[in-house]
Amino acid sequence: MTVKIETAVGDDMLEQAIEAITKSANTGKVGDGKIFVTALDEVVRIRTGETDTLYFLVMGVLVMFMAPGFAMLEAGMVRAKNTSEILLKNVALFSIASIMYLLVGYAIMYGDGSGWMPGFGFLIGAENTTEEVLASGGDTYYSARSDFFFQVVFVATAMSIVSGAVAERMKLWAFLAFAVVMTGFIYPVQGFWKWGGGGLDELGFLDFAGSGVVHMCGAAAALAGVILLGPRLGKYGPNGQINPIQGANMPLATLGMFILWFGWFGFNGGSELMVSNVDEANAVSQVFVNTNTAAAGGLVAALILARIMFGKADLTMALNGALAGLVSITAEPLTGSNLASLGIGAVGGVIVVLSIVMLDKLKIDDPVGAISVHGTCGIWGLLAVVITNSDATIGAQLIGIAVIFAWTFGVSLIVWLIIKAVMGIRISEEEEYNGADITETGIEAYPEFSKG
Repeated sequence: MTVKIETAVGDDMLEQAIEAITKSANTGKVGDGKIFVTALDEVVRIRTGETDTLYFLVMGVLVMFMAPGFAMLEAGMVRAKNTSEILLKNVALFSIASIMYLLVGYAIMYGDGSGWMPGFGFLIGAENTTEEVLASGGDTYYSARSDFFFQVVFVATAMSIVSGAVAERMKLWAFLAFAVVMTGFIYPVQGFWKWGGGGLDELGFLDFAGSGVVHMCGAAAALAGVILLGPRLGKYGPNGQINPIQGANMPLATLGMFILWFGWFGFNGGSELMVSNVDEANAVSQVFVNTNTAAAGGLVAALILARIMFGKADLTMALNGALAGLVSITAEPLTGSNLASLGIGAVGGVIVVLSIVMLDKLKIDDPVGAISVHGTCGIWGLLAVVITNSDATIGAQLIGIAVIFAWTFGVSLIVWLIIKAVMGIRISEEEEYNGADITETGIEAYPEFSKG
């Protein structure tokens, strides 16, 4: 004999379970005990779903808070005359990502595709019902819409990486046109290959929270745009001369870094996907500690190396060092020890300094260091998985890196070229000299100060 649950209300189920255990205690009948076990099991499944749905939503809110983090970091790293435009790009890209991922992106990434061919559909689909949760045997344990909300903020993160790299010389509407394609199609396709159960996942490629799927993807799209754009006016002189261009607001950039560090706990912690039992709760806690440790290791390592190379403590390198540690650990923040995470983050901090210097020598102008932080360190993070996760293979990781980069860079380059032909992608020299705030938005961020 079993208790048939007729309602989706958890409290009613709990009452039935309590009634069953009370009968069992009073009568000692086995049948009543079976009623209790069955009812209690169903109540636990529902309560688990409620807990994990709330966990997903909270983690998604933390990741959403990375959006103002990117905005503040980039606004601090650009010159005063370009601040309003960079802020507008950040709020607009988040809105575009939310719309495009809702309309088509989520259905592409988690639809009915297989292998290397994603499916195509629209919107989120039906919500998970109580009956489906109970019938799934534990495979379905949270709201479908909580999953969408958690995933959509990852899409915006990838697009935010592009924003910083192309800052101070790209047309606003060209950027927004690219955001439509990036968030609706480019990102979801490669996301399907790993997280949607596609070809990369079948090959054994591992990427826990997105060193490749999110960060390297964003950096590859940014690199394609930066190559077509060219450097900012005055950035590079004759005979290999590199002219540093100071950002306008270092306190704002520092605040942005701390916000990103904070949001990363949701980014990595939420990617465990469950918190409703002791083992999963312990795993989320391990992810939090490893994430924090890697960021700290990255900052300290970048700070020390910058002091050795430049003779002074460089704040911008320290900020990027923390972010480099975070990107590096994102591919596998669970299986490694706390000390291993410290080492992975520290190596990321060293790599980002060297990468920024190298890209400058190649005259690839990246105002905020986004390509180095998210691209170069994303690659390192994916390779470091082999060190801490025995299930990883160097072959699968290299294939994943190559596939994600080739797809994102190649398609992005084509899209950038189309946008360039249709509407142009770079503001004029006069507009760049006067600043994008005046030419693109008509609002100066710091009207009481002189331009610079």
